[in-house]
Amino acid sequence: MPLNYPLIFKPTFRDYIWGGRRLGTVLNKPIPEEGIFAESWEVVDHGDDQSVVANGPEAGKTLGELVQQFPKDLFGVKTPTKTFPLLFKFLDANRDLSIQVHPDDAQGATLDPPDLGKTEAWYILDAEPGAKVYVGLKAGVTRADLAKAVEADTVIDAMHVLEPQAGDCLFIPATTAHALGKGLLVAEIQQASNTTFRLYDWGRVGADGKPRTLHIEQSLETIDYEKGPVQPQKPQATSDPDIERLVTCDKFVLDRWEFHDRKSIGDDKRFHIVAVLEGKVRSTHAQLDQALGKGATFLIPAACGPLPLKAVEPTVLLDMYLP
Repeated sequence: MPLNYPLIFKPTFRDYIWGGRRLGTVLNKPIPEEGIFAESWEVVDHGDDQSVVANGPEAGKTLGELVQQFPKDLFGVKTPTKTFPLLFKFLDANRDLSIQVHPDDAQGATLDPPDLGKTEAWYILDAEPGAKVYVGLKAGVTRADLAKAVEADTVIDAMHVLEPQAGDCLFIPATTAHALGKGLLVAEIQQASNTTFRLYDWGRVGADGKPRTLHIEQSLETIDYEKGPVQPQKPQATSDPDIERLVTCDKFVLDRWEFHDRKSIGDDKRFHIVAVLEGKVRSTHAQLDQALGKGATFLIPAACGPLPLKAVEPTVLLDMYLP
């Protein structure tokens, strides 16, 4: 039996110290009644971190198992990879995250065990007044400058800082120093990697009362000092007036859809990750015959073909796929 229907996965949660409760209160995720939750991993195939199918004939299988069992059905015209190449998550930043950097593919290949690089993009769902992002070094900052800033505890002074608004998109290539600030609710699409080098962590301690581990030398070695500041993406028009292109890179494409009637998505023989950000849509597919509201995420395998969607109310969604 082919893998030809849209997949809903069970979200998995991360209770990092900077989390809050908005994954449940705003994005309708089934977080436990108590505790803080920083991330909801919606689509993931990375080692032991696995999305589990919640609907249809393949319910109970992991995304990794689907990649092995249905490579052509899943990837279509794109060359199948050993693991699913993208990871999609929601983040609730109730405190500032650490200033960190991720390796690129070449650097990740030298790790033990090897990992992909991590190029990512953030879509700002909500921003409290004054909320900040730290995205790239200020122009002209060198490795020597940053090393001195680490010693002087002035790393923040070397960072480019923005106050984003809801609807902004920031593209963070691998090797770029960055951090989300408190007060942000974010959707993130990234390569399926979880390798992070922490450069600066605000002098705080972890849940065990001890300072969290820093990776100073790895960070200084990994950062690309030629990149400089990151600015919000300028949406680009497409041939469809309801679709804007937010990011195109060699790892993924990120589109924003805004519509109020009927649309079909996924007619190009490749997989699509879809996340509903505002409004509500209805799918009438036999294995996904339901209304999908804010926070809903689903994966359309290539073999599914175009999936008709009807906007029950004006809808904004993200569409993510391989270039």
